[in-house]
Amino acid sequence: MSDPKSIYLVDIEYIAETDAVMAQLDAHMEFVGAGFGRGDFLVAGRKMPRTGGIILARGPSKTAVEELMATDPFATSGVAQITVTEFWAGTVQDGLAVALDQALI
Repeated sequence: MSDPKSIYLVDIEYIAETDAVMAQLDAHMEFVGAGFGRGDFLVAGRKMPRTGGIILARGPSKTAVEELMATDPFATSGVAQITVTEFWAGTVQDGLAVALDQALI
């Protein structure tokens, strides 16, 4: 079990041509929307330049987040490589700290 202040940085890196990535985009966005609906995801967005995306996630363990992300259509279709890094949010801006504390309960 992870520390309650643990957050997971999910790094999505495209490894396929743009057309192949775009073919999976709607399914990926449905996956992301479901993750927000369940409370698994805190923040998500694309990288600039558009080489992939970043998700800040929460979960009971790094393994659980990795297993969840393995079901992302970007992963199942092979268009992206996904890396999950656990970090402890030890220093947080005040307003964000309140929001994170509520999200991590």
